[in-house]
Amino acid sequence: MAEIRDDSLQAVSVQLDGKNYAYWSYVMKNFLKGKQKWGYISGDFVKPEDGTTADYVSLLDKWEVANSKIITWINNSVKHSIGTQLAKYETAKEVWDHLSRLYTQSNFAKQYQLESDIRALQQKSMSIQEFYDAMTNLWDQLALTESADYEALGLILHEERSRDWYSS
Repeated sequence: MAEIRDDSLQAVSVQLDGKNYAYWSYVMKNFLKGKQKWGYISGDFVKPEDGTTADYVSLLDKWEVANSKIITWINNSVKHSIGTQLAKYETAKEVWDHLSRLYTQSNFAKQYQLESDIRALQQKSMSIQEFYDAMTNLWDQLALTESADYEALGLILHEERSRDWYSS
């Protein structure tokens, strides 16, 4: 007989430490998409507010359960010092947006550090494979910070276009 598991405590294997936001957010986004929960972060699944509908209580309960799972998954994948900052938020979207604002702003410093690390990396006593792995890791991290910059730029441009459209 198949056992029913409660996966509410499950988390991704990457822990956000404040320096690896681009990679952590990539892993967490894919994890949430795999759980069919990304809509709670993107804003597609919003908290039901129409208390007059017959199934309001059921819909609200379902939304709150999913929202709480996501917050738990996020808290289980961040350092304790980061997690304590999240307690003031009630929705997974608010938590995600806070982390995004907090760690996307520092991408330029992260990019500079990664570029410096790439320039400074030397093979020395590493095997060719170890050196290649170390270099690839740095390049991949740099690519993730750049894609986060482009994503943030896209959001800014979208907001400006929306404002222009509404003001016309």
